Amino acid sequence: MSETPQNESPAPSASAESTGPAESTEAADFAAMTRDIAEVPAVEVIVTVAVNLMSAAAVKLGLTEEGDEHKDLDEARKLIHALAGLLDAGVTEISSFHAAPLRDGLKSLQLAFREASFVPDEPGQGPGEKYTGPVYG
Repeated sequence: MSETPQNESPAPSASAESTGPAESTEAADFAAMTRDIAEVPAVEVIVTVAVNLMSAAAVKLGLTEEGDEHKDLDEARKLIHALAGLLDAGVTEISSFHAAPLRDGLKSLQLAFREASFVPDEPGQGPGEKYTGPVYG
């Protein structure tokens, strides 16, 4: 008796194996992206991710032109905490030239979070302070 187990799918049919023009274009694009990312230095990847986390946290803190429209302190807390963890882990891998402005940005976000909170966290308990230590204004 040859049954296909529930967690395995049957072998694809011959018609499913043929690739159309859209599928071959997607494969070529993925190959190009893979080659592109291989050429990017690790420092650039770390800094780019940190800047994206900083930008997202600023939006969630309501620090953009739209202000309170996108404000969500719970989401901001998560983003700031992730940023602090990334910087804590990655700062030894990037130069102080890159790390200093990222640390300054993180501290600014932590202070903005404290100001935006209705009930501020105790010093050392705010987002990312597990990694940075207490942040004071």
